[in-house]
Amino acid sequence: MSEKKRILIIDDEKSLCDVLKKGLELMGDFEVSIETSGKGGIRAAKWLKPDLILLDIHMPGMDGLEVLKRLKENNKDTIAIPVVMLTAVLDDSTKEGCARLYDEAYLEKPIGVTDLKAKIDEVLKRRGVN
Repeated sequence: MSEKKRILIIDDEKSLCDVLKKGLELMGDFEVSIETSGKGGIRAAKWLKPDLILLDIHMPGMDGLEVLKRLKENNKDTIAIPVVMLTAVLDDSTKEGCARLYDEAYLEKPIGVTDLKAKIDEVLKRRGVN
């Protein structure tokens, strides 16, 4: 059996996080952690060193774009962690901003767990994480 992949969800919608966590873990090969704030998410990314981060954009305090920027700019602990944006924000300028900050994918909420797992698997495979 392969080692479980560590996923960090950074999203202030706790109920959605709980559903995604349960669904991904039931599929058998993920260990999911949740942070409901941007600052908490950055701290968790540094000490958990997840295989992948799912990140929302609209959060109180520090939004997802700022979190992505801090994860990717001059941060040796988190720069290589792939980040998948999972958000209801669909405007092109936001998508372009995320792409400039090296997000791996941009997914629209709501999303089914099966589709989310497929995208996570695709990103991890592309990054060489088995």
